[in-house]
Amino acid sequence: MCTQLFDPKVDYVFKNLFGSEKHPRILISFLNACIKPKEPIVEVSLKNTELSKEYIEDSFSRLDILAKTSTGEIINIEMQRADERNMIKRSLYYWSKAFASEYQGKREYSQLPRTICINVLDFVLIYEEENFHNKYLIQNAKNNNVLTDTLELHFIEIPKMRDIDETDMLSVWVGFLEDPNNEQVIHIEKKFEELQEAKEELARISRDPQQAENYRMRENARNDRMNALLSAEEKGERKAKMEIARSLKGLLSDEIISEKTGLSMEDLKKL
Repeated sequence: MCTQLFDPKVDYVFKNLFGSEKHPRILISFLNACIKPKEPIVEVSLKNTELSKEYIEDSFSRLDILAKTSTGEIINIEMQRADERNMIKRSLYYWSKAFASEYQGKREYSQLPRTICINVLDFVLIYEEENFHNKYLIQNAKNNNVLTDTLELHFIEIPKMRDIDETDMLSVWVGFLEDPNNEQVIHIEKKFEELQEAKEELARISRDPQQAENYRMRENARNDRMNALLSAEEKGERKAKMEIARSLKGLLSDEIISEKTGLSMEDLKKL
């Protein structure tokens, strides 16, 4: 009987795969594929491996991966499935936290490390760009000269990738995240040990009863958060409609206001 694999885009599963001290090759392969450094990353140390029940159940907790390379770069990776309309500023905020965390009061500013944030998104964020992977630096607005590479933001938008390019390892990893059972992924994984290792680890945790319970709790927490956000949006929309209706009172009949705003006659009587 085949095991139903967990969705690797669930942040809990993503962190188990890419943020595991037992499987550093998976993360190293992903980072090299995304950042494409001049000298390949060969070693990373993880700075936040905690996956307690409290974190899993908390819908507002952030199950990110924070790593440090052997050459001192700080790298923060986050998997985000839902567009909460705050991703760019959210990424800048967590970049600043990771950057500032290395300043301990005794160090020179010049010693602060290059800090990279990688945002893996299961939604389209940057509609102006066609590529599924975009990198941003601080540049001169006139001639695009890079001021510093100390700040580097990556956005990987999974829905933008149409086909897996077997010559591009990042494309391969995104294909795996999108559907680890994809026939092309199954064919490719035989060529790449790190991908095969990730697939085997995904299968292992998908069979584990405790991991299944954690997976369920995390999905429930996510659903609760999304319902709360939708409820807040609906309340905001209703409030806006009431304000519009109030401004139209005396100018239009209640019947027309009701038709235009979707508010009931009973709602209009309360104004």
